[in-house]
Amino acid sequence: MTTLALRHARVRYGPLEALHGVSLTAPGPGLTVLLGRNGSGRTTVLRALAGAVPLSGGAVVWDGADVTRMPAYERARRGLCLVPERQAVFGSLTVRENLELTAADPTPALDAYPQLKLLLSRRAGTLSGGEQRMLALSRALLAHARVVLVDEPAQGMSPAVAAHTYGLLSALDACVIVAEQRLPPALHGRRALVYELRRGAVVFGGEASELADPPR
Repeated sequence: MTTLALRHARVRYGPLEALHGVSLTAPGPGLTVLLGRNGSGRTTVLRALAGAVPLSGGAVVWDGADVTRMPAYERARRGLCLVPERQAVFGSLTVRENLELTAADPTPALDAYPQLKLLLSRRAGTLSGGEQRMLALSRALLAHARVVLVDEPAQGMSPAVAAHTYGLLSALDACVIVAEQRLPPALHGRRALVYELRRGAVVFGGEASELADPPR
């Protein structure tokens, strides 16, 4: 069991406060979804959990221990993997080289996304948006992380590939937290914990089936 949480977290970008005392808990293994429009604070929550932005107040708690002051590289070393919305792959390297940065044997990633087999010699920067997302997520799958944070995992993907992606994420033996603008169709009927954010604050927390009015 792995649990990652924010406790009354505040984050500032200069004079602007992006998170206003956000508290949430993501248990694992399992899937937690952060919903909200652009500017709601969902990406900042992921970055705060990963240590990519400092808190101006509150705490990050991982398995009961306060890791607020733990640097991002140390969180990664302990099993946290962040897949950002942009610049999630090394564009100047080939698909194969991107995968080999994570594991010597890319077979599990290629089994997860067979579409990448024909792209191994291509530079990652030349791939479509959906193909880059598949590559970035493949690297996360190869990492065998305890915590996986993904900002808009299905961006640029076809509905079929998006559904497959959420199937992969739901099956991971990890605490998985994803950020989306709206509840993905692939999660309708699946069990998932949902937090909805608006203007840097949590306005809903519960099961996906309880979300009466998804963000539009």
